[in-house]
Amino acid sequence: MFYRSRIEHSLRLPPSLLSLRLQDAVKGELEKLFLDKVISNLGLCISVYDIQSIKDHFILPNDGHPTLTVVFTLITFRPFVGEIITAKVIESTANGLRLSLGFFDDIYIPTHRFPTPCHKKDDSKKNVVLWYWKPSDDEFSIDMKDQIRFQVESVNYPKIPIEQPENSKPFAPMEVKGSIDFDGLGPVHWWQDVDEEAS
Repeated sequence: MFYRSRIEHSLRLPPSLLSLRLQDAVKGELEKLFLDKVISNLGLCISVYDIQSIKDHFILPNDGHPTLTVVFTLITFRPFVGEIITAKVIESTANGLRLSLGFFDDIYIPTHRFPTPCHKKDDSKKNVVLWYWKPSDDEFSIDMKDQIRFQVESVNYPKIPIEQPENSKPFAPMEVKGSIDFDGLGPVHWWQDVDEEAS
């Protein structure tokens, strides 16, 4: 889920930061540039882990900004296909569920990856669609804010659109799609009795 990635980057350092210790100034600028950003095929940048080297200091003509070549390590979030993760429901619609890990909100469980048989009910009071799994006479609900255990099916890095239609959802530079169509997956409370018996 989390990886360390080595990056080499040419960093233009503002002169106002030259009074700081070089390592601190460089780390602060790297965090502004990379944290909470997605790098295609690397994932979501969580933290600047360390700075391995700072070299090649030079200043371009008519420019007071020193440019440095920095080699550093980023901690990135990049789930792999088949991984089992637990996240919270933040949206429930006719198309499926949207989940959040707290630091990452673009996890989607489409309805064709729900356990069967499933059916939905409109909750007009909460203005949401709620889903129910009915494998027998018992009915199991998927409620808002439930903790959902899911399996990662794909991790995509969509191209940045040139234009976005009005009322479209915000662009997500990384999207994770998952499935809850297997024993042990879905809301954690569905399987609590089974987990307790197994332990």
